Amino acid sequence: MHFGIIRERKNPPDKRVVLSPGACHNVLKTFPEAAITVESSPIRVFSDQEYRDAGIHVSDSVAECDVLIGVKEVPIEALIPDKKYFFFSHTIKKQPYNRKLLQAILEKNIELYDHEVITNPKGIRLVAFGRYAGIVGAYNGIRAFGLKNGAFELPKAETLKDREALISELKEVNMPPVKILLTGKGRVGNGAKEILDGMGLKEVSVTDYLEKNFNVPVFCQIDVLDYNRRKDGQELPMQDFFDQPEAYESTFMRFVRVSDLYIAGHFYGDGAPYLFTREDAKRQDFKISTVADVSCDIDGPVASTLRASTIADPIYGYDPVKEAETDYRNPDAIAVMAVDNLPAELPRDASEGFGQTFVDHVIPSFFNGDKEGILERARMTAKGKLTSRYAYLQDYVDGKE
Repeated sequence: MHFGIIRERKNPPDKRVVLSPGACHNVLKTFPEAAITVESSPIRVFSDQEYRDAGIHVSDSVAECDVLIGVKEVPIEALIPDKKYFFFSHTIKKQPYNRKLLQAILEKNIELYDHEVITNPKGIRLVAFGRYAGIVGAYNGIRAFGLKNGAFELPKAETLKDREALISELKEVNMPPVKILLTGKGRVGNGAKEILDGMGLKEVSVTDYLEKNFNVPVFCQIDVLDYNRRKDGQELPMQDFFDQPEAYESTFMRFVRVSDLYIAGHFYGDGAPYLFTREDAKRQDFKISTVADVSCDIDGPVASTLRASTIADPIYGYDPVKEAETDYRNPDAIAVMAVDNLPAELPRDASEGFGQTFVDHVIPSFFNGDKEGILERARMTAKGKLTSRYAYLQDYVDGKE
């Protein structure tokens, strides 16, 4: 099996890669029957020479490879027919801007495996950049809070080497005695918590967070049943919320009244209550001045997120009265950090973390007959058609929806 690490060609440029030089070395050591070619790239966070130093072949072409592995969408003109491709296609939710990409993949008889749907038999994702989205998102949120309130300034995450450098910068910050709210206890939420813990911030319980005042900065990490309740008053296990989200209503406002910075690291499912609405944001007791929306659901459960922001220009303001964008420095505005490709700001760490899970969970499937069905579940197209699991995308491909 000949794997090709493709050059990222999407703009703006993304420096990440699925397999670092170390990960490539591990693959070849574990599976002697494997071969790897890395397509030369001037932007990748690991240089061509770093791959050569690890004994990995670097070439201007990966056309001879069987399986081509990337991070972002491959431009249509760069797709090589009759290959297997791994990348984030951003098509599984019928994203209109990538319809032509999926059409081209079918026309070129490409087998597409989307990183987003690489799962175990229970449907749990096996490879993701979520941890690094949380790490960078929390850093960016604290940076935005400092700029919004004129309290301190931090360098942009993209200018720093790694996670440890982010924490080192944050430790120099003299944080006022604020309350920081963090939603989510998955990869993203726990990634954000790494930063708050790394700063040495005090974590407090829900009760203490809501009822007590502190003379030091504190944070509280909450999960869905902390900020939602059943409309009928029943107290049921968390699974009930995921099974019947429409039976619940938000209790998030009790946190809003005492929070200064909110980091949104939760997963939002269809039918679940919004955390706070545009009407909620107009209330006099809405205390949050800065929102770091790592989840970045546009015009959704976090009402202040009007759009995704960019690494180049990460912060904008939300005017609750006008329900419109404004300068985040406006005293009445909520500062919003909603960058939708946060891991790209920490490309070396993110690539190494993602690559480790890819080597652990995906690569073995090519050599063990895919005994756990990992490849089969992730395969979206085959022989010029959608596979049965992804047949729901046919009307999207045909332009009917």
